[in-house]
Amino acid sequence: QVQLVESGGGLVQPGGSLRLSCGVSGSIRGIVRMGWHRQAPGEQRELVAVITSGGDTNYGDSVKGRFTISRDNTKNTVYLQMNSLRPEDTAVYYCNVFIRLTADFDIWGQGTQVTVSS
Repeated sequence: QVQLVESGGGLVQPGGSLRLSCGVSGSIRGIVRMGWHRQAPGEQRELVAVITSGGDTNYGDSVKGRFTISRDNTKNTVYLQMNSLRPEDTAVYYCNVFIRLTADFDIWGQGTQVTVSS
């Protein structure tokens, strides 16, 4: 059974940086893509960034140029480097892994809080 372990959230001042990590444990065959979504209070969950098994990336418009997603296939870990953070980046950030075997599996982490405030 696949489990996701997220870390790296916290409180940071505007303009600061944080790095989120998400490790995948358990059966790891068939990973198609890994990524991050976020949800602020009263808002819908939105895409932050995604990276495919081939290394292609896609970002939400609001984070382009500030956030960078990467993955270490040897450690089965995906990272989100967040720079130039703004108060509107405050949200719970969720790691997501999409797996395709004989069936599709969409796995979510428990979420990690990111708060940008002075």
